[in-house]
Amino acid sequence: MMRDDLELWSSEGSVDTQRTHLSVAMETPLPISSMSNGNSIALQRDDEYRERMLRIRRLTEADTSDKASTFGKVLQYLSIVLVILTAPFSLFICFKVVQEYERAVIFRLGRLLQGGAKGPGIFFILPCIDTYARVDLRTRTYDVPPQEVLTKDSVTVSVDAVVYYRVSNATVSVANVENAHHSTRLLAQTTLRNTMGTRHLHEILSERMTISESMQVQLDEATDAWGIKVERVEIKDVRLPVQLQRAMAAEAEAAREARAKVIAAEGEQKASHALREASEVIGNSPAALQLRYLQTLNTISAEKNSTIVFPLPIDMMTYFMKNSEAKALAAMADVINK
Repeated sequence: MMRDDLELWSSEGSVDTQRTHLSVAMETPLPISSMSNGNSIALQRDDEYRERMLRIRRLTEADTSDKASTFGKVLQYLSIVLVILTAPFSLFICFKVVQEYERAVIFRLGRLLQGGAKGPGIFFILPCIDTYARVDLRTRTYDVPPQEVLTKDSVTVSVDAVVYYRVSNATVSVANVENAHHSTRLLAQTTLRNTMGTRHLHEILSERMTISESMQVQLDEATDAWGIKVERVEIKDVRLPVQLQRAMAAEAEAAREARAKVIAAEGEQKASHALREASEVIGNSPAALQLRYLQTLNTISAEKNSTIVFPLPIDMMTYFMKNSEAKALAAMADVINK
């Protein structure tokens, strides 16, 4: 019976009769067929009936659209007549100018005007029925406020970033979203938090460029439906808690001290080897010790601002002592001979 009513609706020419049948068809529940398989029951819609319902809706929308189009044309003609009657004063209202970096999205009776955005330069609008929105195509900078983020290894950090974006499609940015700039900024904040939450602290500190590129790709894909092009994302600063900063500083200082001790130990080891080799050389050659002694005297004599007293080496007095003993023995021999 339902299908007969639909066929009757489609064949009749009265608009009121068609609306009556349409309301009945919309209020009547859709027929369903049941298929039982044990304790399970599967419900399936009648595809043919659904297609007829969709056809009915399309016809209704087309009828409404035709009426609106006819009424819009009448208003458009009246507006043109008004412009002609009030010329040349109306020209100051009808002609608009947009800059090189701007585009104008025009709506006529609430509908987007064909041809896309206008500009740059001069364009024409009809008073009373046309409205337009200016869209700036220049790159904008958004400083993302510091976001408190819990990293993957349970460390709370504060991260802020800078997002560079611009409008790539003026028509889409006006027609598809209420406020493209505000939506992009909110999305940048949430994307920053979500991205940082999936990273470890050492990755955030050492892989800023990789994280920035990942955020840029995610934002660009999400804002493409809004007519926005995200050109670049930069992470400005990563602030750690004070206690964590102290712990990391202490760890770094301990590592530096350990390296310094290792270097000092290696230096002492090399010095001990050098001293051992020097002692072996000096033990095998007494003249080397004497040369070292003379070198030390030369170094000390270079300091002219102080007086240095050092003992005379016994080795240097041996020659004189031997001469004195020889003279004494010779004198004793002379006395005995006499």
